[in-house]
Amino acid sequence: MVTPIFLATPGSDFSHRVETYQQRIDRKLERVLPSAAVFPEHLHEAMRYAVLAGGKRVRPLLTFACGEALGLSLDLLDAPATAVELIHAFSLVHDDLPAMDNDELRRGRPTVHIAFDEATAILAGDALQALAFEVLAHDPPLSAHPAMQTRMIGRLAAAAGSVGMTGGQAQDLQSEGQQLSCDQLRLMHERKTGLLIQAATMMACDAQPDLDAGTRRAIESFARQIGLAFQVCDDILDIESPTEMLGKPQGSDAAAAKATYPAVMGLPGAKAYLQELHEAALAALTDLSINTQPLSWMADYITQRNH
Repeated sequence: MVTPIFLATPGSDFSHRVETYQQRIDRKLERVLPSAAVFPEHLHEAMRYAVLAGGKRVRPLLTFACGEALGLSLDLLDAPATAVELIHAFSLVHDDLPAMDNDELRRGRPTVHIAFDEATAILAGDALQALAFEVLAHDPPLSAHPAMQTRMIGRLAAAAGSVGMTGGQAQDLQSEGQQLSCDQLRLMHERKTGLLIQAATMMACDAQPDLDAGTRRAIESFARQIGLAFQVCDDILDIESPTEMLGKPQGSDAAAAKATYPAVMGLPGAKAYLQELHEAALAALTDLSINTQPLSWMADYITQRNH
């Protein structure tokens, strides 16, 4: 059994610790990424370029938020938070490729295949995916709990694989120029975006093996709703936020004839659906006997952000 260590006074505002958590994950990423001075230098430089370019670190923040809600030690959360961000970075590098979304701007600067070259971008993405599982497999605090470690590795692998994020991206490419139903769009984005966000949240639950089933189900429901909400918000921002705020070209989804929530439901319908998902996520946390404030704060942040 893992002994909980409460990180904050129950009910205290998670927003006061967000920057600290972001800095913590950035330091961990800096440490686990190979040095650009080590062979193969060009590949390692591209990996670091892809990961250390900033970003909101939403997925690691969800890991820390859920861990804080459960009263877990940060030492058990560092590896899953790092691994999920590495998987996210890998997905962005590959999604930006000419054979995929063909984007030239990410986080306000040239995408990896533009800054380096296409072959290096492919290899950098491959290496980041492998590094994520290396982090989980060799993290000293997790290694003391092999069953916990195995659950996290399995969960992240499933979320990233052919029936998860990668399969969702394949479905997204195949749907370009097609008219999808709301149910088809939801199923696609549950895979492409939602499952990795769920994994980021639920790996914290994996670090609490004696967590009661009701609490686990409630947090899983929260994560499922907020995973979809993240994508709906992204689709809305692609229409409403300027390029300099988004860090990527405004309107790129429409230009690629992608199936998005505003395209399928209309912009007012997409906004109403986002509100519905937000409310459902918060409702899932009702009556739980844990400090739900960190998760509630994340739900607000994900659905009310402007980039």
